[in-house]
Amino acid sequence: MKRRTFLKGSLAAGVTGATMGGSLLAPNMAFAEDAAAATAADPFAATSMDDALKALGITAEESDKVTVVAPDLAENAAVVPVEVKTSIEGAEEISVFISNNPTVYAAKFKLGEGIDPAVKCRFKVGKTGDIVAIIKAGDKYYTNKKAVKVTKGGCGG
Repeated sequence: MKRRTFLKGSLAAGVTGATMGGSLLAPNMAFAEDAAAATAADPFAATSMDDALKALGITAEESDKVTVVAPDLAENAAVVPVEVKTSIEGAEEISVFISNNPTVYAAKFKLGEGIDPAVKCRFKVGKTGDIVAIIKAGDKYYTNKKAVKVTKGGCGG
């Protein structure tokens, strides 16, 4: 009798598990459809600066209070050190774009309250072009850029 009770319980648990599993998958399928629709406005899928800024809804103004520090000549394009800092009060976000990379939108950093608005990172830079920083402060965006020349093999030519 105990074996029969065990088998009935196992069957009931299996049916319940299959039902629960099926209901858990349904929201993921709906989410996938929503994600596919949102891909059109995905800034990481953008292949140009204009497309990335349009996807983010950003219109930035040039500012000398945004500083991009990077080498003029990147001998090793796989690890180009970049520093972005600003003296703009209330900076909330720092975004980095690399103009001639296949994926233009390189990074986004959210800044906490009272933090020094500066970031340092290393990026792979595919071709000679601009490294563009955009700072969000309140409802406004500020930008500046630095041209970086990429050499092949570190020859400097």
